[in-house]
Amino acid sequence: MQVSVSDAKAQLTELVRRAEAGDEVILTRHGHAAVRLVPVGGKAVGADRRRILEAVRASGRRKATAGPVAARSQDFLYDHQGLPK
Repeated sequence: MQVSVSDAKAQLTELVRRAEAGDEVILTRHGHAAVRLVPVGGKAVGADRRRILEAVRASGRRKATAGPVAARSQDFLYDHQGLPK
């Protein structure tokens, strides 16, 4: 939903309610998008932070060990004597 800034002044409470409910509310100025109203999420507490950090670390470990080794990543282009196929 797009609303001009001048129109938004009169219906700010309703626009905030809609944004909190998950609707995308974009305020426009001279026909161009200027800002987006989004709900503020809760802050992560200690246990949540720890869980998120562990998930990121695990993802990094998986990515580091997945796939071919960079030094040998193009071996398929060459035969066993090292000549192009």
